[in-house]
Amino acid sequence: MSIEQYGWNDEWFAKGEHYLINNRIAGRVAQEQKGMYRVWTEAGTLNAEVSGKFRFQAAERGDFPAVGDWVILDARPQEGKGIIHQLLPRTSCFSRKVAGEVTDEQIVAANVDTIFIVMALNNDFNIRRLERYLTMAWESGANPAVVLSKSDLCDDKQDKVMQVEAVAFGVPVHTVSALQNDGLEELSGYLSSGRTVALLGSSGVGKSTIINAFAGRELQEVQEIRESDAKGRHTTTHREMFLLPQGGILIDTPGMRELQLWESVDGLKQSFEDVEAYALACRFRDCTHGTEPGCAVKAAIAGGMLDRERYESYLKLQKELAYLERKASAKARLAEKQRGRQLAKQVRNTKSGKSS
Repeated sequence: MSIEQYGWNDEWFAKGEHYLINNRIAGRVAQEQKGMYRVWTEAGTLNAEVSGKFRFQAAERGDFPAVGDWVILDARPQEGKGIIHQLLPRTSCFSRKVAGEVTDEQIVAANVDTIFIVMALNNDFNIRRLERYLTMAWESGANPAVVLSKSDLCDDKQDKVMQVEAVAFGVPVHTVSALQNDGLEELSGYLSSGRTVALLGSSGVGKSTIINAFAGRELQEVQEIRESDAKGRHTTTHREMFLLPQGGILIDTPGMRELQLWESVDGLKQSFEDVEAYALACRFRDCTHGTEPGCAVKAAIAGGMLDRERYESYLKLQKELAYLERKASAKARLAEKQRGRQLAKQVRNTKSGKSS
């Protein structure tokens, strides 16, 4: 296979040319599981791991390769193996905070052109969750598109489309039924040769069904949702990249039980540009939108121009980002102290060695 089919082009070559020495080659990470990587290369698909130097120099979890990344590696095609030495700078990166209390970044997909935010037109339909996805998608550097799946199961499709369009400013909205092959033609325009699309959404919304429809065969296992609550079962257990017959690339991701923001300040502003615009129109620059006179936000809510629940969603995400920033700052200060202690220890050991 030609590496250009995986998205390699002159821009990527310019980024990687300096590292393509000693017979090293470029490859793209198609799958990652527990520190092992399946990498697409011109020498074939290789099972790879990072070098010891790479592992030592990686300061954060986000410094390691993720699905969609371009890497430079030593290849041993006769063994089907490789060693990753360099990660090329990303053009886009959809990240979330890892689940739990740890303040770490988890990269869901890298170097993506378009993010399909997939939401089913059944009990999964949730505008507040969509706002969260949109915030993170705008922050990633990729272009979001909303895909409303299972349209054949919805009686009020147009009403739900209007609800989505009211919060997804400037974002394309598509309704599809993968089982009935309805609406997929619109999505195929995003999947020209060398282009990469990541599918994000809850379990059971039909991401795997969409991939199978484009592939023309069952690449991903599909399970039925529970009739009691329309919740999906977690069929996809890891992130994986698929090359389609028409040349585009799809990245499937597991359904996310927990979707916590990660450094999404700019994304929040773009996703809630209506709230931000009203805030700029307030009489006072430091208006808290509480008891101050001349508050444009309060006036917009009272006049029905701004939905109160949307504004409360904005405040919730804003507080979440502020909390994350405080935790990240505390973590950075602690790491700096630890580096200082290590440096002081090295200095003491060096002096001790000289004196002896």
